[in-house]
Amino acid sequence: PTSAQLSVVPHSRRFRYTLDNDVLTTEQRQFYEDNGYLLIKKLVSDEDIERFRKEFMRICKKEVKVPGAMIMKNEALRSQYGKSEKVVNKVQDFQEDEELFRYCTLPEVLKYVECFTGPNIMAMHTMLINKLPDSDKQTFLHPMHQDLHYFPFRPADLIVCSWTAMERADQNNGCLIVQPGTHKTTLKPHGYPKWEGKTNKLFHGLIDEDEKIPKVHLVMEKGDTVFFHPLLIHGSGINKTSGFRKSISCHFASSECYYIDVKNTTQEHLEKELAEMVSQKFNATSVELKVRAYRIVSVRKDL
Repeated sequence: PTSAQLSVVPHSRRFRYTLDNDVLTTEQRQFYEDNGYLLIKKLVSDEDIERFRKEFMRICKKEVKVPGAMIMKNEALRSQYGKSEKVVNKVQDFQEDEELFRYCTLPEVLKYVECFTGPNIMAMHTMLINKLPDSDKQTFLHPMHQDLHYFPFRPADLIVCSWTAMERADQNNGCLIVQPGTHKTTLKPHGYPKWEGKTNKLFHGLIDEDEKIPKVHLVMEKGDTVFFHPLLIHGSGINKTSGFRKSISCHFASSECYYIDVKNTTQEHLEKELAEMVSQKFNATSVELKVRAYRIVSVRKDL
């Protein structure tokens, strides 16, 4: 895989959240500095997105099994729809699937990732989201949250998410919602929202959400990609259509990042919940959780 050859140099006094680079304009760097996200139009090709879509369908039909992946389903729909995209709402940790993992090595994605992490990049967390239509019994709205809540490594400023729309995402089918500037805050306590019978496993949200902070709905076309900071407060809306809103994403981090002990922190209860889930799935008496990172060598040639 190829991307930008950037030297990791100290941040200029003006910029904290991006490294000096020859990819972002000064205006783009300042926008990310102020808002915590940056949207790049038509970054990923239609051809690549179609390949990712076909691989997702193969996973839904169980034509391919992805080692280590967490396939999240709406079990209530399985008897009605069987093996189809109408049941699977998320493929998490798809790094062992060669086709889907290509997303994490796309040169056009990595050249932007390097602006936030530097040239030594690790792929830390991967997801393909298939937001199902909402129903009276189940919602796939994701409450406002910070992604750093899920990650036991730091520093936050050397982590970035790349999130690509696989089709148009708007307020009708549950596009991303962000609160600009909240990346400058600290990690806040998270928990399950109080939605009786409609919460989804691991869809944690802020316990105390400040409703006064303005929200922006990110309307995106197929191939558009947004890069955002792990402390940025964001979520997604309800899918009010009869279709599916797909996206593919990866959290990247610098190899300079280090792991932390989450005991006695706001992240401790998440670790316990994950351990319980793994223990039940594999009928294990004790579980030790470890994060698997995939290093990506980055050597883009300027065209």
